[in-house]
Amino acid sequence: MRRFAVFLFVCLTPWSLALAEFRVGIVAPFSGPASSLGEGMRQGIEAHFAEVNRGGGVHGREVRLISRDDQYEPQRSAPNTRELIQQEDVLAMIGNVGTPTAIVTIPLHNRYETLLFGAFTGAGVLRRDPPDRYVINFRASYFQETAAMIDGLMEAGVRPEEMAFFTQNDGFGDAGYNGAMAALRARGYSNPENLAHGRFTRNTQNIHQGLATILEAPVEPRAVIMVGTYGPMSSFIREASQDLPNAVFLNVSFVGSQALVDALGDLAEGVIVTQVVPPYDADLPAVADYRRALRAYDSSLSPDFVSLEGYLAARLFIEALKKAGPEANRESLVDAMLGLGQVDLGVGEMLSLAPGDHQASDGVWPTQVRNGRFEPVNWARLFNSSSR
Repeated sequence: MRRFAVFLFVCLTPWSLALAEFRVGIVAPFSGPASSLGEGMRQGIEAHFAEVNRGGGVHGREVRLISRDDQYEPQRSAPNTRELIQQEDVLAMIGNVGTPTAIVTIPLHNRYETLLFGAFTGAGVLRRDPPDRYVINFRASYFQETAAMIDGLMEAGVRPEEMAFFTQNDGFGDAGYNGAMAALRARGYSNPENLAHGRFTRNTQNIHQGLATILEAPVEPRAVIMVGTYGPMSSFIREASQDLPNAVFLNVSFVGSQALVDALGDLAEGVIVTQVVPPYDADLPAVADYRRALRAYDSSLSPDFVSLEGYLAARLFIEALKKAGPEANRESLVDAMLGLGQVDLGVGEMLSLAPGDHQASDGVWPTQVRNGRFEPVNWARLFNSSSR
């Protein structure tokens, strides 16, 4: 009888634990060159989950985040995703990092009918028309980020032929580059693909061939639009600024803003980064809540754009989880999220989700580094204020 009781305890404990908590997964880089992005997203998500759990959880159940490290490599993402869905029986995934990793994991989410929410990428593969039922986004797209860059540069007097591109040689780089091409065509510029375009390999610092391509442009670039992570982007800016001392370097949000500034030091002055969340020192209710939650979670952490995005995505996720009810399952959670409609999360604009609209936010906040801080870009004065 004693052996039978022990056997029952061992068999039932995982089941009873699953009933006592909502299990949510994240697959992201927690080691390797892009680790600050994965860590930032996880810190923001866990800061809000801890906040929720201190208040009694959701419907009396704690929310637990289970992490797997893919090192920003697709061949690691797929097995980690399958493990979390099949073995850990997660309710959903939240905050996964990257486009090349999403490309290989979206088919798994669709196959196993498990939500991927709030991925840290603006790529079109997560924004199909009609949308994939199990892929729902928090942030604005790379198309919207690069369109904001193109509009701003033209306002600053930069002609398209004075623009160049430096992008990661994979689905992430393609997503940002194709967005910029579409934005230029939409503004009446034909054949934008003829503009100088340098590339580099993911998770490397091999930037020199791509830089050489840009330096061979028939018109010297006044602006270089960049799509990559902070490591190779900082190496590129450090080298390119010697040959293009008057150029402005622009990065999409995925770069990891604070990590880029830390890597560049004084050379970060004047660099532009488009953000998809408000400034982390903004006087907004949700941002103030984020700063308090981050301090409570780990007082050694400093606010930044990445963990703020994780926090805000987690807040919207929790709203859907509440709506899904105490017996929430994978399908009812998706239904609840797509039934949220308009939500005032406290970020200065309304968020919205619906069956035909799988992206909550369209906000883009262009920022420029000034004395180590991120300030709103004044496009009209760009070349009067961007000298290093």
